[in-house]
Amino acid sequence: MKSKFSKKALALLMAATTVFTVSCGSSAPAENAAENTQGTEEAEKRSGDAAKKSGVGTSGSFAEAHDAFTTTLAREENDDYPIPEPPEGVFDLVSYPSKVGDLAAYVSSDPGDGEKHPMIIWVVGGWGNGIDDFPWIYPEWDDDQTGSAFWQEGILTMYPSFRGGRGNPGYYEALFGEVDDIVSAYEYAASLPYVDPERIYLGGHSTGGTRALLASEYTDSFRAVFCFGAVDEIKYHNNDQFTFDTGNRDEYTMRSPIYWLENVKSPTFLIEGRDGNSECLVRMEEACQSDSLHYFVVENADHFSVLAPATRLVAQKILEDTGDTPDISITMEELDAAMKQVPPVPVPVMSEHSVEELGLTFSCPYVWEVLESDGGGYEAYSRYDYANAWDMSSLFISVYDSGEGDSLEILGADMKAQGYIVNEISVDGHPAIDGMDVIQGDSGVIYYQRYLSVDIGSAYVDFSFITNKEYMEEADILFQSMIDSIRFDA
Repeated sequence: MKSKFSKKALALLMAATTVFTVSCGSSAPAENAAENTQGTEEAEKRSGDAAKKSGVGTSGSFAEAHDAFTTTLAREENDDYPIPEPPEGVFDLVSYPSKVGDLAAYVSSDPGDGEKHPMIIWVVGGWGNGIDDFPWIYPEWDDDQTGSAFWQEGILTMYPSFRGGRGNPGYYEALFGEVDDIVSAYEYAASLPYVDPERIYLGGHSTGGTRALLASEYTDSFRAVFCFGAVDEIKYHNNDQFTFDTGNRDEYTMRSPIYWLENVKSPTFLIEGRDGNSECLVRMEEACQSDSLHYFVVENADHFSVLAPATRLVAQKILEDTGDTPDISITMEELDAAMKQVPPVPVPVMSEHSVEELGLTFSCPYVWEVLESDGGGYEAYSRYDYANAWDMSSLFISVYDSGEGDSLEILGADMKAQGYIVNEISVDGHPAIDGMDVIQGDSGVIYYQRYLSVDIGSAYVDFSFITNKEYMEEADILFQSMIDSIRFDA
């Protein structure tokens, strides 16, 4: 019986990487704005001096100035990377019209209940103008840039791409034309029959946070806006990504939120960790105080760690904001409490796969690939190799002819002899043995294995789930959901 029971080990890639890169510069934290009245005068002088030097008047409407200005691109850059298909029934890949032509976006699928629902448009960080499968990757608690907190809580979500990205018409404009694209995304969202046009929100992180803030300065269409890690002046972003004429001061002024803060009319919340770009937020607070602007520097947090707790708090605020007019308030105490909460176990978007020769269907995380293995059978694993329970787990499926004379009883006894905790269960009405053990691979790495053998009459179908012991508790929840999804044709 041992010949059918194998302890396979996975190569563990322990080097943790990030999905996105820091797009904003950071220096020593600035002092609290409430304790620095002199800073307000300096910021106002700085704003006025820049306006005089640039020739762009900053005392009028940002929308008027933006629409009257024509950016000059020193480099015409774009990309044509393909867009991954979203999980069916969760998101749709759509095109929304803009000034430069149709642009791609992921949009939450119609719930089909005949109701109108709130929606948030989430603008991710980094300088790419495209979209990828980032909404469905593992949401790291200390670096969750996915925006998945919103749709996981039942809030419709739109992830727009922008001009020049993913085969879209136009070119990267580094925070200028992308503002127009956000406005176009709003107009598309408002046209959807299942979206409440009076409850469309906007949010973004890093470069996306700056884009969101500029959009809030341009239009009051959004019910509320949430900007994480926005900068006050574009010069604090990654200058290598500037495609515009960097010799023209007007170009900088039109892309720098600090000069246009008085134009903000929608409730707009600027949030950043003290160890992130908080000095940018402090300078904006010094430059402009209004009932529409709400500034929060979160202690013991940085540009990334503030995201997971704060976006979940924002999601709850959106769900509670059901009145005829916006009624969202956030306090520093609420943000501090959010930072101390216990990280929830992430629930992946699952996709169904079929193995026709076995009459088998099962579900696994959407970011997993399911392939035939070289030695026969099938294997499923994540397209990524980040250090978390989704990406460090794998599944191996193998089939054995029941004519070999073996039985589940023999297998169960053999597994118990090797130290496995064994349970007799039923899978889709078929008898099965479910065994769990911690094993050591050839390299010395300790793994957690859950080994399932199902007797379908003509054969045994074996499922070997493996992960690093470090992720055992969380991975076992994932494994159980996959086991519960297993079905065989009658």
